[in-house]
This record gives sequence, structure tokens and C-alpha cells, in this order.
Amino acid sequence: MHSQYPLIERYRDFLPVSATTPIISLGEGNTPLIRASNLHHFLGAPSLKLYLKLEGLNPTGSFKDRGMTLAISKAVESGAKAVICASTGNTSASAAAFATKAGLTCYVLLPHGHVALGKLAQAILYGARIIPIKGNFDQALEFVRNLADQCHITIVNSVNPYRLEGQKTAAFEVVEQLEGVPDYLLIPVGNAGNISAYWRGFKLLRKTGGANATPHMFGFEAQGAAAIVRGQPIANPETIATAIRIGNPASWQEAIKAASESDGQIDSVTDDQIIEAYKLLAKLEGIFCEPSSAACLAGLIKHLSMGTIAKDATVVCVLTGNGLKDPDTPLKVSNVDLAPVEADLQKLKTVMGF
Repeated sequence: MHSQYPLIERYRDFLPVSATTPIISLGEGNTPLIRASNLHHFLGAPSLKLYLKLEGLNPTGSFKDRGMTLAISKAVESGAKAVICASTGNTSASAAAFATKAGLTCYVLLPHGHVALGKLAQAILYGARIIPIKGNFDQALEFVRNLADQCHITIVNSVNPYRLEGQKTAAFEVVEQLEGVPDYLLIPVGNAGNISAYWRGFKLLRKTGGANATPHMFGFEAQGAAAIVRGQPIANPETIATAIRIGNPASWQEAIKAASESDGQIDSVTDDQIIEAYKLLAKLEGIFCEPSSAACLAGLIKHLSMGTIAKDATVVCVLTGNGLKDPDTPLKVSNVDLAPVEADLQKLKTVMGF
């Protein structure tokens, strides 16, 4: 596959497109898969082969771009003039960017006070028509479903079937980059579309002969928004990981199926575990991801200690969003002294410990 081609062109044979489908692309996909250098030793698992899929290096800084390129391309093909989404942030940024590229109007419903500033800033500058609501994501999505039907606007949340079709391409890349299939793939779970999409991709590769096996799929919700783990919707989900602050996942059943069919599981991790993993990724691997992304590493740490995941396994953790999406969290969770020092050489040396 050639990285200079749009994602849809690279995987055209596996996607629901025709020769006449207009391709709306921002250069999405082909994100790095890097091997961790220090984490496995820190975790007491020196034989662990841990890889990190950096989906935060997509054009708008999250994995959403993989599905959005296809969703917007198909919207244009169908003659749509506008699109709409509910979002905890990343979907709004991606939808707004691709809609602008395509010349479409983009409407965004956001849960007021629960969207990281980095994501809101993107949607604003891309020109989306942003409507904060006094409610949570699940309520926003219900409004979006109704508005899409009543106002004849194309919905581009993951309930749009093309979103997951585009997102499954990440599974293709993982296999290409590893030159094989990992034993485990770990991923954050919010609306549950991404774990579902990866599983579609891995199954398709096995079916078509592109791979002879599939990984165990492990998805991790935040404990305060762990609807799937609890087995019931959560009316008021709460977590520091705003991207997965969702109480009634749209792809709930497909996610359960992915975990079950792959002999994996859906589990939850606490906010404290997420933040610890968030810090470890930065301090040990030089990777700045948004808090929700670190849920998969928090899950790995949990399951290594439980013995559920072997300490010599090949594991891929999917880091779904860039840390710059959520610039406030580092200041909230770090004890860094940012008090200014006098512009004096001796005082600087004293502060530095020399």
C-alpha cells in the first residue's frame, strides 16, 4: 500500500465505494505503529512485545478521521448539503474539517462544559455551527437522530454505517506494519464503534487470506461510564476521560460481539488508573495522548497483574487521540512549579540544582 494515496484509494477493494464516489481526503491513515522502549521493563514484563498505534497523528488529531473520510465522501455522493453529529469533541473536529473540505455545512451538538478545549477550538475554526446543550452526549445523540430525520441532514456519528467501514482500515495497517497479527489488541471504549470496526477489519483479513489469525480484542471503558461492563445504560456518566464519557454506547452489541468472538473482553479502569497510564506514556515513551487513549494502557497494566494477558505476548495498544486535544489535563494532574525565576544566571543555576 502507498501512503501518498488517500485512505479510500489504498483500501478501495475493502470499502463500499464505486469508481464514481468522490473522495474527500485530508491525508488520513498510515499512522505509526511504534514499539515501546521502556514500558515493558517498567511493568515487569521484559519479554512483552508492546506496540503503540498513534492514531493521534491523523489530520485532526484522532482516529475519527478514518471513518469520516468515507462518511463525508458518501454524503457528497448522495447529494447531501449538510451533515450533523453529536460529539464529546473528536467527532466534531473531524466532521467539521471534512465537511469544510467538501463544502458542506456541519452542525455539531456538544454536551456543555464537557468538551476539551483543544477539540472545541478545532470545530470553531473549521466553521462548524456549534450548539452546546444542557445535557450529556447520549441526549445530544438522540436529538441528532431526530434532527437528521426531520431536517434531512446526514448524520455522521458512528451510527452512520460508513464510519465503521472506514475505521476498520486501522486493522489492515496494524497487520501490515507488524507483518503479522498481534496476540492482543487493546483499545478505549466510549461509543464502542472503534473496537467494533477493528474486529470487522481483522475478520475480513482472515476471510480474504490477508491474515491467518485474529487477535483477542480487549476494550476498556472508564469506570464512571462503564455501561457495557455494568450491563445497563448510565444516565449521568462521569470520567476525566471526556472522549469516552458516554453512558449508552451506540455500538454496544457489536462491541460485545467483538470481545466474545475474539475470546477477549470489555472491562473498565478507574480515572486514577487512566491518569497513571497517561503519565507513564509521556514519561517513559515520549508520547502525549489524550486521557481517554491511556485507558488501553491502564487496562494492560491491570490484566498483566491479573495474569489475563501473558507477559511475553505481542500487544498493540491503540492510542486514539493526541494529547494536544486536552491541554488542561496536564496542569490538573501534575505538580509542576511554573513560578517565574528572576533573569539572573546564578538564580537559574540554583533552581536547576547546580
